[in-house]
Amino acid sequence: MSLAKQSTTDDSGSQPNQRSIANVSRRRFLRGVGVTMTLPWLESVPVWGRETVVANEPTPCPKRFAALFMGCGINADHWWAKGSGTEMELGKSLQPMGPIKHKMNFITGLFNKSATGVGIHPGQTGNILSGASLQKGAELKGGISVDQVLANHFQNETLQPSMVLGCEQPVTGYHETNFSLAYSSHISWQNATSPVPMEAYPSLAFDSLFDNRGNKRNQSILDRVRDDASQLSRHISASDRIKLDEYLASVREVEKRIEAQRAHKDKATERAKDHGKPVFAMKRPDDGLPEDIRDHMRLMCDIVAIGFQSDKSRVASLLLCRDLSGLFYPFLDVRTAHHGASHDDRSDAYERVSRFYCSQLAYLATRLDSMPEGDSTVLDNSCLMFVSSMWSGSRHDSSKLPVVLAGGLGGTLKTGRVLDYTDKGNENRKLCSMYLSILHRMGVDRKVFGDADQELQDF
Repeated sequence: MSLAKQSTTDDSGSQPNQRSIANVSRRRFLRGVGVTMTLPWLESVPVWGRETVVANEPTPCPKRFAALFMGCGINADHWWAKGSGTEMELGKSLQPMGPIKHKMNFITGLFNKSATGVGIHPGQTGNILSGASLQKGAELKGGISVDQVLANHFQNETLQPSMVLGCEQPVTGYHETNFSLAYSSHISWQNATSPVPMEAYPSLAFDSLFDNRGNKRNQSILDRVRDDASQLSRHISASDRIKLDEYLASVREVEKRIEAQRAHKDKATERAKDHGKPVFAMKRPDDGLPEDIRDHMRLMCDIVAIGFQSDKSRVASLLLCRDLSGLFYPFLDVRTAHHGASHDDRSDAYERVSRFYCSQLAYLATRLDSMPEGDSTVLDNSCLMFVSSMWSGSRHDSSKLPVVLAGGLGGTLKTGRVLDYTDKGNENRKLCSMYLSILHRMGVDRKVFGDADQELQDF
């Protein structure tokens, strides 16, 4: 997980560094030995960086953005929506979004100009969040991604500017198009030449979320903050006590699943030492990653959800599978790896793959929608984006991209719509125009992003 700032909490119980929390209310934390737990929205406690609350003045909820990426496109026959609101009809691959379709937007026709006409795979992926032209050869060159623009904007308001997660290890080398495979493996870029290091291990991502370090990492976080939690519980309202208990129970449920993954990761590290090679060079599950990709993705979604709920971070990217992915799906009765399966993208097998990935967006959106925040929910104050690097894997077609959004971004984004930009002309269907719109609604004063200098029409 990318950390622009790190606290210095250690086993002596020392506090997080003051620079990290300068603009964050101290009353939003539970602390224990070697661990710091940020709290969710509690109406009876000043939150989100405000030390005092003015009577009758509503406290604005923070806005968040997360990008979920799937490589190699979708099954176009079943990737559709029509109608609006609760009456919206969804294609087979989008059925997981059914219960929450009134809080989603189905968008089609957008494209990334710099990812067209440059060859297949890496050149279609490395700029999916930046819109920048990519350079071939040994030197990486592209552009900062939209999530990192937001991370820079919020870096003094949250302890962790961004969560950069993945469910598949990066690959090295070059593609036949002479683009570096780094472009296939990373969607989050901190500048034109450097991808943000991506965390693929759930246990390490979880530890980062709670500043959990030192020789007490294997002890329960909740056990270590119990005294602080008990003291806080005596000073908050009854409704906030219920919310706090639910939050702590949710963290414990994830922590229990993380415990097994931590042990598996530690064994993989020892195994790598014995064999004299790095862990990332080993295959799953020998490398310590969860053997079942379903468990891996759910854990990463849960970590994003907790990070957003507690306002530890307001920005996330989750690479569910990279471009040229080698993931297998025996539980879907799909016999070939992801990349190979995408070459038969109109098949029933690849439809099941497309639906499975849509279900990850649905899971995260539903989790956030179950978290109350003021008069709304965390989802209502967020924008989750599902996107792939191409429309058709068999044709490597990136002339338009599959995009699904969930969440109302604090009331600034109308939901329950189908938006089709296919026939709007290239100037009016830029993916970066949508990013520019999101940046503006999240408070970033920027005139240009990527290849766009105007917001997306009717967005």
